[in-house]
Amino acid sequence: MVKLVYYLPSLYAPGGLERIITFKANYFAEHFPEYAVTIVTSEQVGKPPHYPLSPKVRHIDIDVPFDWPFDQSRLGKLVRYPFRYRKFRNRLSRVLYELKPDITISTLRREINFIHSLKDGSVKIGEFHVTRHSYHADALHARNPLVRLLKKRWADQLVSNLSKLSKVVILTHEEAAFWPELSNTCVIPNPIITPIGACSDGSHKQVIAAGRYAPQKGFDLLIDSWAIVARKHPDWTLRIYGEGTREELQQQIDTLGLTRSCILEPTVPNITDKYCESSVFVLSSRFEGFGMVLTEAMSCGVPVVSFACPCGPRDIIKDGEDGLLAENGNTEQLAEKIRLLLADEERRRRMGQQARINSERFRMERIALLWKELFEKQLKEKNI
Repeated sequence: MVKLVYYLPSLYAPGGLERIITFKANYFAEHFPEYAVTIVTSEQVGKPPHYPLSPKVRHIDIDVPFDWPFDQSRLGKLVRYPFRYRKFRNRLSRVLYELKPDITISTLRREINFIHSLKDGSVKIGEFHVTRHSYHADALHARNPLVRLLKKRWADQLVSNLSKLSKVVILTHEEAAFWPELSNTCVIPNPIITPIGACSDGSHKQVIAAGRYAPQKGFDLLIDSWAIVARKHPDWTLRIYGEGTREELQQQIDTLGLTRSCILEPTVPNITDKYCESSVFVLSSRFEGFGMVLTEAMSCGVPVVSFACPCGPRDIIKDGEDGLLAENGNTEQLAEKIRLLLADEERRRRMGQQARINSERFRMERIALLWKELFEKQLKEKNI
């Protein structure tokens, strides 16, 4: 029996990290009986997991919340941090020593500072879910010399900690190139975790986008692009599904006179149905860790248009075959790429069919085998 342990802060949020870890843990526990899977969290605060856990997956919470309650003052949080961190380190270390896992997977949060040094007998693997930019590891862009110095020191420590892990799994080849200091990386993309069945026929005059209403997702850029598209294609509608604060985006839509053709929608549990009701998917992010929405849309036979942002779209999209790439941040070019598909139904259908075929490489059955191969190789090297 191979004992596999994942650590992440919590499971109650409806985020991509929680979704991916739950999905992979469930899959391994249910499809590979030789694996005993445990998820360890630290700040579940008594809430149920947002995504259902398989009864075959064990969940342990060590109860050291850093961010809860969310309305605590910054000063109070800062003062309490050293005590909470010490408790967190002690409790996580204790549970790993008790579980004695064969493999421990870190999602590279606070535990990154010490997990490599624990002598619990497990292989330590780090699993990225974001791009290097999200870790603020690029210290040279800070204007203040003191801030630049502190960030440089922090970035060096991050690289040092990562280098001490047995493996660091990165989502894309593009992202892997951002870590030239590391020699222990490998690339395994995220799997498609939405049901694969229905398919878009490319006839609906609807474009779809999805993600949090946050600056990273670049919906402000998409709305600017849509203002250009709507002038030539007034009979098409753009629907953006997401959660978060939308007031500024709605004001932008109203100011541009797009109220009837650009609609901000709430998140829905049946996003696959929404993909199938659409003929084009657009990703306008300024940066991504991977871009799961791209593979999800493609699996529904929807051709995609995306900024060539770091990181994900270049690895996922075969430009001109199953989707189109625009220069990162170039709203006019993004609009032009969208218009190319809106104006040509046959091209949409052809590219959508190819998108569905090409998305097969991201099916969980294939991604799980890549992880299993990595685990077996690491365990073999450990026992040599």
